[in-house]
Amino acid sequence: MFTGLIEHLGTVTDIVHDAGGCTLVIADSAPILGDCHVGDSIAVNGACLTVTEFDKQEKGGWFKVWLANETLDRTDLGERKVGDQVNLERAMGAHVRFGGHFVQAHVDTTATIVDKKPDGDSLRILFQLPEPTPERPSLLQYLIPKGYVAIDGTSLTITSVDDANRTFGVMLITHTQEKITLPKKPIGSKVNIEVDMVGKFVEKSVQAALSGGGGPLRSLVEKVVEDVLVKKGLVQ
Repeated sequence: MFTGLIEHLGTVTDIVHDAGGCTLVIADSAPILGDCHVGDSIAVNGACLTVTEFDKQEKGGWFKVWLANETLDRTDLGERKVGDQVNLERAMGAHVRFGGHFVQAHVDTTATIVDKKPDGDSLRILFQLPEPTPERPSLLQYLIPKGYVAIDGTSLTITSVDDANRTFGVMLITHTQEKITLPKKPIGSKVNIEVDMVGKFVEKSVQAALSGGGGPLRSLVEKVVEDVLVKKGLVQ
């Protein structure tokens, strides 16, 4: 579990592709490696990856992760190049403040930056989701104004949603712009998107109740419908 509060920016120093996936080495990462162990989880641009090797001192501190083809297909990590910076966050500790929102670092899809506009010292960025497919349904139902979304692993508040154009927007204050990679990405770049998992749980629970699964939620919905019909005089 992660919070979406980026701890550090690392630098990609080595990339090795093969038929099974890809290995990344991320350097300049010493500030997050002090308590690192092989097998730990680190979110890289919002994707939860397992540390397979690391060194706390060489190259400013580096660690190696393995990306399966599923991860390469779901994220923008396969497009990273040597020298690119990436957002890094360690898995949340039970003793720390929870400042962002519940982030699993299980990327749902990528979106494309379609517009960037300064707004005073802040920066407004507009994203477009891909066309939905049977394999990858639309995520728009999980995006609401003032709701949460994780973009490249960063917990951000949604400022606008346009269902017809499959777009949504966020605003970055100056502090956030200095701590993450997103402001440096040009229009046309891809970003990793993880929608709020709470919305997914609510949707599944409602679907189960309304499909005849029974349980307290179905009873509650039936009671609400009955009350509305009574108030309209349609039943007695």
